[in-house]
Amino acid sequence: MGNSKKKIMIIEDDYFVMDIYHTKLTQAGFEVIGAKDGLEALKKLQEEKQIPDLILLDIIMPYLGGLEVLEKIKKDEQLKEIPVILLTNLSQKAEIDRGMGLGAKDYLIKSHFTPSEVLEKINGILDNA
Repeated sequence: MGNSKKKIMIIEDDYFVMDIYHTKLTQAGFEVIGAKDGLEALKKLQEEKQIPDLILLDIIMPYLGGLEVLEKIKKDEQLKEIPVILLTNLSQKAEIDRGMGLGAKDYLIKSHFTPSEVLEKINGILDNA
């Protein structure tokens, strides 16, 4: 087995945000799987041989929103143990509460966190897993 990289899945429809996190996490030594919407994410989760160690999940996305994706992940025997961090905007208090109720580990308000702080949060959750 050796020292296999931890996998992070980023589900985010904003290419700019995705790119920043992808770069930061790759530099930090993670393997990154990207998905631009909920449908693509679920498809990748179903075909990935290796389940990600953590998922960063945007709440507002086309086709299938983050909370729907979270519900599906938490109902799936193979996926339900994966820690999920919600990526949110400031105004989404109700969605954040619902997401935490559905089993998300934590949330990040995008405008309040630098990529370095996001990385710290990810490491904190993975270290305690």
